[in-house]
Amino acid sequence: MTDLRLRTRKELRAEIEIKRSRFIAIARRVSSVEEARAVLADARAEFPDARHHCSAYVVSQRDTHAVLNSSDDGEPSGTAGRPMLDVLTGHNMTDVSVVVVRYFGGTLLGTGGLVRAYSDSVRAVLSDARLVKQEVYRKQRITARHALAGKVEAELRGRGYEVVDVNYGVTTVEIDVAVADPEAFAAEVAQLSAGGAAPLDVGTVIHEVPAGKFPTW
Repeated sequence: MTDLRLRTRKELRAEIEIKRSRFIAIARRVSSVEEARAVLADARAEFPDARHHCSAYVVSQRDTHAVLNSSDDGEPSGTAGRPMLDVLTGHNMTDVSVVVVRYFGGTLLGTGGLVRAYSDSVRAVLSDARLVKQEVYRKQRITARHALAGKVEAELRGRGYEVVDVNYGVTTVEIDVAVADPEAFAAEVAQLSAGGAAPLDVGTVIHEVPAGKFPTW
């Protein structure tokens, strides 16, 4: 199944309360194990007096399996980190790190109660989050005169194309664009440039496309 990622790179937060225990959930899109661990480190620094800082993350690795990790941080084994991780993997999430900070409210929740609390905390912080999926697109390069390049780039962005790189030369500009349909793209470029520019296929590029919102179930 397709791996899903958070569209935003801004930190997400949510808080729920169960029997006077506060559960503060933090989620962040990450690109490496080091970034995933930093989410936990930041939570510990911000909430040093909390009893528990439970965590889970999934980080993709090129040409191999993703790195999965979870921690109960003092909660009974299997009641916090693993349920958090199960929410992520159950929804095909990757490159995401979540931490749930708990302030104990004085009432024991029991094993089942803890599993639900930590699972629900992750669902709450991801609730309605916009997601993306990655697809392999062709990378098309347009070489245009300086006088024409700005107009072509602006028009392509306006039509929803992702411009992945722009390189300025002495007399010309190279514009690299992520393209799903090279033939249709070539026709658009010809129209935009009045025949003054033509795309060249220079390989592939990973392109992110919308994949809806995180489901609430």
